Amino acid sequence: MTIEELNKIKNEYEDLVKVRKVVKEKAEELAKNTGYRKQILVCGGTGCTSSGSKKVLKTLEESLKKYGLDKEILVVRTGCFGLCSLGPIMIVYPEGYFYAQTNPEGVKRIVKEHLRDGVVCRDLLYQETVIDDNTIISLSETNFYKKQLRIALRNCGVIDPENIDEYIATDGYQALYKVLTSMTPDEVIQEVLDSGLRGRGGGGFPTGRKWMFAKASQGDIKYVACNADEGDPGAFMDRSILEGDPQCIIEAMAIAAYAIGAQRGFVYVRAEYPIAVQRLTIALEQARERGFLGENIFGSGFNFDIEIRLGAGAFVCGEETALMTSIEGNRGEPRPRPPFPAVKGLFGKPTVLNNVETYANIAQIILNGSKWYASMGTATSKGTKVFALGGKITNVGLVEIPMGTTLREIIEEIGGGIPNGKKFKAAQTGGPSGGCIPAEHIDTPIDYDSLIAIGSMMGSGGMIILDEDSCMVDIAKFYLEFTVDESCGKCTPCRVGTRRLLEILTKITEGKGEPEDIDKIDELSKHMQCSSLCALGQTAPNPILSTMKFFRQEYIDHIYNKTCAAGVCKSLIRYEIMPEKCKGCTLCARNCPAGAITGTVRNPHVIDTTKCIKCGVCMSNCKFGAIRTV
Repeated sequence: MTIEELNKIKNEYEDLVKVRKVVKEKAEELAKNTGYRKQILVCGGTGCTSSGSKKVLKTLEESLKKYGLDKEILVVRTGCFGLCSLGPIMIVYPEGYFYAQTNPEGVKRIVKEHLRDGVVCRDLLYQETVIDDNTIISLSETNFYKKQLRIALRNCGVIDPENIDEYIATDGYQALYKVLTSMTPDEVIQEVLDSGLRGRGGGGFPTGRKWMFAKASQGDIKYVACNADEGDPGAFMDRSILEGDPQCIIEAMAIAAYAIGAQRGFVYVRAEYPIAVQRLTIALEQARERGFLGENIFGSGFNFDIEIRLGAGAFVCGEETALMTSIEGNRGEPRPRPPFPAVKGLFGKPTVLNNVETYANIAQIILNGSKWYASMGTATSKGTKVFALGGKITNVGLVEIPMGTTLREIIEEIGGGIPNGKKFKAAQTGGPSGGCIPAEHIDTPIDYDSLIAIGSMMGSGGMIILDEDSCMVDIAKFYLEFTVDESCGKCTPCRVGTRRLLEILTKITEGKGEPEDIDKIDELSKHMQCSSLCALGQTAPNPILSTMKFFRQEYIDHIYNKTCAAGVCKSLIRYEIMPEKCKGCTLCARNCPAGAITGTVRNPHVIDTTKCIKCGVCMSNCKFGAIRTV
């Protein structure tokens, strides 16, 4: 493809996509040039798909056809919008009206009343977009979006990820053309170095430096690889980018290949991500058809192509050497370093490996310049970071914030606060390798160095919010259970050490803990950190050490007092009915699966603790707050 052909496609589709990105008045003006009266974007990411967006899409298309609107209204299936807790999501442009938690019956109303008759279904809109005077604001004006800055996610929820022309309309492949026709490999690497971009997979190593080492390494064959083996519990950042904007990863990998002198690339993606795999496969086929992959790209003499390799879901394969071993067809186990992959990687050849989110920034850095990117963030952490926000938070979803944004801003403003009037207790970042940030550090800026300073880490971007009902000992035990299951077993410190730590934590949560257990945890953790082969074992103790540092009293209560203040560890709690509050409604007795509750109508009831199985059904059914844990 020539630059003239590329720009022709861009001009043809530019207004169509711009309608979804600009303010209402400008969007209405642009819409006149597109041939469509309205555009309806339906989220096709994994979250909304699991909530029923396929049925919504089918009903939408059928209803538009029924009223003869299918020729004047464009329906686009996109990637993730971010507000996953509100799915299935549907947005109507050029107005930008945001319909949340849609269902087939609601869609029929929207088509008939809004799209045909021009009367907006206000009761079906995301209520934060309907303000006091009944004015409807756009999604970008809501608290969830106001403080976000979307670079890696810039096209997610905006374009059709299965239509390469829509990616081209958003300046797609302009960066690749620029580097192939006007920049040397050294200039590309310098631009990435100057931007300050650090790896978003967890380690935070400077991306440009990694590329520089790979270029300097001697080798007749070199490789570029993409780590899409996202395995942290609650993390879905990379998956969402692949589902919503796969072409940006292809373009970035081609730029990296040109910079280091590679001609072949691999994307290692989890087989549990079927939508991501499907869309990436389509994107690769379309990129080859248009000449963005293959031989003599843009007539420059540069050749490059990409293959997909499916991972079987082993968490350890997120570690770079284990990932490469798996691509080579072997059991995914880490290798000692050095030599590092930039010197000896895939098939023994120099290799650059970055994760999906890192690559998602590359084209924008090339197009806008390193100074533009370096102007965002903090002194040592440039740009933005994508987080999968989950747990006890109102707005569960995907967010992208400038580095340096405080945890308080993420929780209270973007996240909408803790639901049900509960108090914030901690935020767990970095997954099984990370730690917990307590409420006392809620004003900590989110960047690499600040998180490490308080005993946590950025990780790939999972952020689990915990409220006052969370037991921190149980949280540490949860992550140890995960690492025990996911340890490859190659090295003794990790294989045995994680199991011993889990045994100690299990003892503590069962009320069998002993005072010396805390010292045992400290000693064992230090040995694992120093002698484990890879980061899985080296960082596995982090969730325990972090919770012991900030919530030591909870460990003391579990060990010495045999109590769990949060009422989570079943062996350490019992349920009690407060007679002064019990109305004798019998609801608890009727729902108790163990028959442990007795009493007569309108008289206080009693729980037989010898029969109670501590399931909590009585407490969840009591309408008068008469049952408590002690």
